[in-house]
Amino acid sequence: MTVQCGIFLKTTSPHIVEVLGTCGLDFAVVDAEHAPFDRAAIDLMILAGRAAGLPIFVRVPDDRHSTLLSALDMGAAGLLVPHVDSAAQAAEIVRNTRFSTGQRGYSGGPRYAGYGSLGMAEALRRGDEAVILAQIESGLAVEECEAIAATPGIDGVFIGRSDLSLSIGEASASTPAVIAATRRIIAAGIAANKRVGMFVASPEEGAKFAPLGADWFVIGSDQSILRQGARNVAAFATQQKKGHAA
Repeated sequence: MTVQCGIFLKTTSPHIVEVLGTCGLDFAVVDAEHAPFDRAAIDLMILAGRAAGLPIFVRVPDDRHSTLLSALDMGAAGLLVPHVDSAAQAAEIVRNTRFSTGQRGYSGGPRYAGYGSLGMAEALRRGDEAVILAQIESGLAVEECEAIAATPGIDGVFIGRSDLSLSIGEASASTPAVIAATRRIIAAGIAANKRVGMFVASPEEGAKFAPLGADWFVIGSDQSILRQGARNVAAFATQQKKGHAA
């Protein structure tokens, strides 16, 4: 599969989405699990993404039917569902997010259905195009990763190395045990012909995992990009001050 790259959105600003839409990213992920996004804020971010031509995924805070349905009805390009620990849980997520093979509740009125303009058949087709990624981030999930990846209707797996590290008693995502688990999850995704996503802090870190088969990278966030840019400006200012002092 073609490698795709995006970033996490941690700040509730549609203007950031608008700016990112000019940058050539493949997608962005609203982090409703770890950042302060309520339903109205998620809706606004997805609206901005559509206007800017930037597909918006949502990392939902939980896998309740109502949570999944809400983000999909708003027109999310896909969902990143955290803490998927078993194939049974993955199958339940599929049932709650698919029309053709599941039990997703239907309404022709929301954004995904063109506000009633598409007709039911086309709305169902478009609704089922949403990408569903299961986040693997525990020792239990690693043991189930092959079955999770192979679950029909799950489009890919996403490796949450930080929580995975904590789950298996490691203090770093770079220990041999975590790297071995990461390799196993990547292999499971490849074997199932599914997307393999992961968070990395930089393009350089992503370059270490792409040869292994990871192909959907969330690289940093709006906050980290802002912080790095500001640090570069501050470093330049410090350098100039030193030069004048000399």
